[in-house]
Amino acid sequence: MTQARRKKRTNPTIVKKIAAKKQTGVLETAKRVLKIEAAAITGLIERLDSRFAKAVELLYACKGRVVVTGLGKSGLIGRKVAATFSSTGTPSLFLHAAEALHGDLGILMGGDVLLAISSSGETEELIELLEAVKRLGIQLVTLTAKPRSTLAGASDIVLDIAVTEEACSLNLAPTASTAAALAMGDALAIAVLERRGFREDDFALLHPGGRLGNKLRRVEALMHSGEDLPRVLATARMPDVIYEMSSKGLGLTAVTDSNGQLLGIVTDGDLRRMMQKRKKNVLDLAAGDCMTKNPVTLARTELAASALRVMEEKKITSVLVVDADGRLEGVVHIHDLWTLQLF
Repeated sequence: MTQARRKKRTNPTIVKKIAAKKQTGVLETAKRVLKIEAAAITGLIERLDSRFAKAVELLYACKGRVVVTGLGKSGLIGRKVAATFSSTGTPSLFLHAAEALHGDLGILMGGDVLLAISSSGETEELIELLEAVKRLGIQLVTLTAKPRSTLAGASDIVLDIAVTEEACSLNLAPTASTAAALAMGDALAIAVLERRGFREDDFALLHPGGRLGNKLRRVEALMHSGEDLPRVLATARMPDVIYEMSSKGLGLTAVTDSNGQLLGIVTDGDLRRMMQKRKKNVLDLAAGDCMTKNPVTLARTELAASALRVMEEKKITSVLVVDADGRLEGVVHIHDLWTLQLF
């Protein structure tokens, strides 16, 4: 290497220009890939027709499981689609097309619906499954880029997921095509979810763990109740009210009648405001004189995320929990929600 070339490669200005050029090239590649994949997914919209609606009805009416199958990259997409169906209320599992030919075919049973993903529609292992699928009377929905393929011809419903080009610069690696297959699978799962009337409560039952599970936990699992619940009668004198608030450590106490009917709430803020406004000794008053009537309440079946939303909207730090008849059952404090990392 000549001395001139060596200096050129070590010159800080030139090095920065080369690095900037490389970065620009990388970003342009990323933009191109994202544009092609976005176009591939958008292109599916104009091809949606009655066949999609029929596929949704077939999957909704499935008495068994939605069994998703595929091979290679399509198989990887199939695993995710099966997981999405399962997590949204439709029992589903993934069947590896090759393993099915070596014993796993026993997974299939009458009443199942098979959802096959194959860009070519000629995947050998999937074609070999057709005899067994037909023998069991299992209905077949296929996602393919070749509506005239062997697999498509044997299917009850075919959904076209063809793309004009792959995002791969060689137009070889499955990229845009797998994005389209995944998007169509998600569209089916969510359409079935809505057809099923799947609700937030149903979702909570299937997602008990992690941050998502925490958001979907019910208030009854978080609330302070029993001996931990600060409560006094409306006739309680203020020294007793203050003692109850201090001993339970939540900065408040609920006020009820002798039957447990919620009448109001007394908070640290209520006490401060009362002391500022009144000339007479606050300690001479009863809980009923200082309480805030008609406090914000929730049912025990509400979700933790709902409790957080109410606190943020009302700018409060606690919500009382009552039953259908307005009797006090518990209290949820914002600190209880912090432990769930909902923020």
